[in-house]
Amino acid sequence: MTYFGFLARYVLPPLLIFGGLVLFDRQILKRSPAPFDGWPPLRVLAGLVIVAVVYTTPWDNYLVASGVWWYDPALVTGITLGYVPLEEYTFFVLQTLLTGFYLLWLMGRLPGRATTRLPAVGGAVRPVAVTGAAVIWAVSTIVLFSGWAPARYLTLILSWALIPVLIQLAFGADILWRHRRLLFWGIVPSTLYLAAADALAIQAGTWQISPAQTLGIFVGGGLPLEEFTFFLMTNLLVVFGLTLLLARESHERAAGFLGRRRRQSGEVGRPFHD
Repeated sequence: MTYFGFLARYVLPPLLIFGGLVLFDRQILKRSPAPFDGWPPLRVLAGLVIVAVVYTTPWDNYLVASGVWWYDPALVTGITLGYVPLEEYTFFVLQTLLTGFYLLWLMGRLPGRATTRLPAVGGAVRPVAVTGAAVIWAVSTIVLFSGWAPARYLTLILSWALIPVLIQLAFGADILWRHRRLLFWGIVPSTLYLAAADALAIQAGTWQISPAQTLGIFVGGGLPLEEFTFFLMTNLLVVFGLTLLLARESHERAAGFLGRRRRQSGEVGRPFHD
């Protein structure tokens, strides 16, 4: 199975389905989920695609250059940017769009209450979530730099993905907790689907994962744990990002923060009077 064949079979069809459903909801039914109408969703999703490509490109090039994963040259076009084939860059874009459109469709069916009132539990949720993620990141990074080869791929994923996750949690872990039902249904099905598709691609020889740089633990009997973790973390990044950027609570928090900064700047710049 060629790489583009994989994308055409397993990624493009659900993307077109959910993309069409989102456009139908918004253009024909005029359905706009009240808690998630902070910014135009398609523009936000387009911005996430750009961020995904920019942030993932150097990391994925390093993976291929260091032999963590590789592809069959006979199953790609041969067009590469750095060490990575054109098809992989296409996958960055299509996965972000697929998960994003799916989440936007869910937002019309699992909406929260239309309010800008911030969750009352915010004071507890944010430090706990940030501390937990920071501990995982620190342990992963220490193991990564220890040079233990079997943990290399897993720690590369965690140490790379948890940096933006920490930023997201620091800003709005409480907001995400408020919409936890949406997050669960946005992350879990999309991760299971893409992980299953990935297992089929590995079985077909489209790409391969280094046995020496993985733990040898398999999900569902055939998918390396590291690949499952990759799809979990990337879907989590998309779902967290889209939810925070569209949620009304986020806009209230950002406006309050900017307002305080302006007031502080004004006080600093105000001349002193006796």
